[in-house]
Amino acid sequence: MKRVPEPARTVDVVHETDVLVVGSGPGGLAAALASARAGARTALVDRHGCFGGNITQVGVEGFAWYRHEQTVDCEGIGIEFEQRATAMGAAMPEPQSISHALDAEMFKYVADVLVQEAGIKPMLHRLCVAPIVEGGAVRGVITESKSGREAILAKRIVDATGDADVAARAGAATRKTPREEMMAASVMFSMTGVNKRRFIEQVKADPQTYRDWTGNSEWDIETTGKEDALFSPFLRKPFKQAVAAGVIPASLTTIAGTWGTVTDQGDLTYLNLIHLPNCDGTDVNDLTAGEIEGRRQAIHAVEALRRFMPGCEDAKLRNFGMTLGVRDTRKIDALYNLTASDVREQGRFDDAIGIFPEFIDGYGILILPTTGRYFHVPYRALVPKGVANLLVAGRSIGGDKTSHASVRNMMCCAVSGQGAGTAAAVAALTDQAFDRLDMAAVQRELRRQGARIA
Repeated sequence: MKRVPEPARTVDVVHETDVLVVGSGPGGLAAALASARAGARTALVDRHGCFGGNITQVGVEGFAWYRHEQTVDCEGIGIEFEQRATAMGAAMPEPQSISHALDAEMFKYVADVLVQEAGIKPMLHRLCVAPIVEGGAVRGVITESKSGREAILAKRIVDATGDADVAARAGAATRKTPREEMMAASVMFSMTGVNKRRFIEQVKADPQTYRDWTGNSEWDIETTGKEDALFSPFLRKPFKQAVAAGVIPASLTTIAGTWGTVTDQGDLTYLNLIHLPNCDGTDVNDLTAGEIEGRRQAIHAVEALRRFMPGCEDAKLRNFGMTLGVRDTRKIDALYNLTASDVREQGRFDDAIGIFPEFIDGYGILILPTTGRYFHVPYRALVPKGVANLLVAGRSIGGDKTSHASVRNMMCCAVSGQGAGTAAAVAALTDQAFDRLDMAAVQRELRRQGARIA
């Protein structure tokens, strides 16, 4: 590979704060809100022009689709996202659960309101390209944008990039799932012009269950059995018919998945049908190829639905998500790494910063929380080894593959985010190190903010 020299330069410091959160998905947005509400000056950086990450930028609207009658759910900022969205007309009842699906477009505004109410410094359109590390501690980050290269300094930093970008570049110990083992990435899209009455009549005439997921390569799953007969908004038959009829290429046998809501206006949203294996979300070449291939497959899926799903005859594409949905890249090697046993067997921890139901979705496992079981999310899983002043929130917290299939889910990302933001604020305001933090103070503040930690 050829190389060119990059001249040494100084970078203007455009902002200094107590807590800096990098990435504004469910984990980062929750972290920034928790930090600000705990009394710390807080800034929130994102590479796009809106907050919300997986919700608004990818278009994943099913925020708590796991919730059933007997679910003991988390509390705190994640639930607040759902409640505020519902109150602001940015959510609809979700078809397979006792929850509301978020309107990805309207939630951009909901997130703006939450950020402004909390007094957070919004810093959009900035891509974090490097951490500022001094003496083994992260002191801030360098960003690139239309305004050029800028530096942001902070007493404590929360990495909510989803890929542990700050942690990895700062020298923290991380591991990345091998490309061939990564959960598939997705292109989310929505349609418009759907005849709701005809669509729902067809769903009721041929109801799908979680048992129907099995037998389609990407969708072979292990369950506990209690999930099998539950209703699922699953679509596969129209795509098999389209392949058989020669309407879409015979190679597209893995198109299948779920729909989110269908509105009275004819919008069929959160179509999670396209799955792209061997796509490394930290490799821009993979991301480029995935975006293009994902949109190609989505257009074929639209045509299949128009031909073979009643109610979709006159429908068309409404929108793609702004970017690929990536499920699985780097994780930190944390002070404690969650295990399969922790998420399957109700792990309990003295340093809990929240709880999450026994919900596992990924790596061929689907366990839904229908029996009231839940586990603790430990603070130590947020603390990376090898670097100071940094916490990690969201799907990159420490753990094995099975635990990742649980904590990667958006509501759990909000749980770890609220814990990280609260801990960062306490550490910044009291000048404590993250590996020796007063957990009693953190847990008191989390309770004050409405989080459930036991």
